[in-house]
Amino acid sequence: MPLPVVVGVDGSEGSLRALDWAAAQAARSRLPLRVVHASLWERYEGLRLDSDTERPTEQVLAEHLVATARERAQRLGPELSVVTEVQPEDPVAALVRESHEAALIVLGSRGRGHIVGMLLGSVSLALADRSHCPVVVVPARKPSTPPRPGRVVVGISDAEKPSAAAVFALDQAAARDGELIAVRAWRCPAHEAMSHPLLSGSPAAAHRRRAEEHLEDVLAGLDRSGSPDVVIHRSVVQGPAHQELLEAAEGAELLVVGTRRAGGRHGFHLGPVNHAMLHYAPCPVAVVPDSYGRPVPDSYAGPD
Repeated sequence: MPLPVVVGVDGSEGSLRALDWAAAQAARSRLPLRVVHASLWERYEGLRLDSDTERPTEQVLAEHLVATARERAQRLGPELSVVTEVQPEDPVAALVRESHEAALIVLGSRGRGHIVGMLLGSVSLALADRSHCPVVVVPARKPSTPPRPGRVVVGISDAEKPSAAAVFALDQAAARDGELIAVRAWRCPAHEAMSHPLLSGSPAAAHRRRAEEHLEDVLAGLDRSGSPDVVIHRSVVQGPAHQELLEAAEGAELLVVGTRRAGGRHGFHLGPVNHAMLHYAPCPVAVVPDSYGRPVPDSYAGPD
């Protein structure tokens, strides 16, 4: 049985946007949709069932919430297989457990937290740091620039082989009959950039050339057998990685970044670039653990 697309809902406007995105993703990928609400039964102000004369119990409220979410998802995709689950426990713990048996998990960037001004909810951030499958965080607001259909952007790291994020991004572009923008950011150390501009072979030119060669090596290692029609655009840019990725994400349907496992047992290492993407990206962001996805072909040995 295929692994489901899991979406966490809490009744907030942000989780409704995440639900819509997850339903579209499940329909596109022909995967079942699993709607999960996890809570320690905190009360939700202003939420009441019309049929009740007294305030309903938290359990009834939670069941009503996921039933409403299921109806919404099936209106968006009548062919979808949708199941719901109410779990009386901490949302992060519940969704981390779900991540062991999910194709991906989808969340809104902000839920029903008390700190309204926060750009990113604590559940979204904690799950992106600990999930065993890709996590997609959907912004609370619609983008100012309408997304170009099928455009997927991926950040290419310093790793020699194609990362799980690159593989995931290629799959997402193929599922959308779209295009992939591979972004490789580079910077010239300040002490090297002071060379005389009239001298041949400037340090900046050397750094750019190495970045271009590295990007070509990584893309050459991608398995294109399942996505032969995806057009891959190369973007080798000088500047901070977070700034270049945010600019590339304007007009994209999805931005994909990777994360690697940190030392010890405390999950993955998001790093400052991924934190910036989760807080400020204008489109949904997929955070892909380096241990996820199909392996790189054995025939690929990396750049010389």
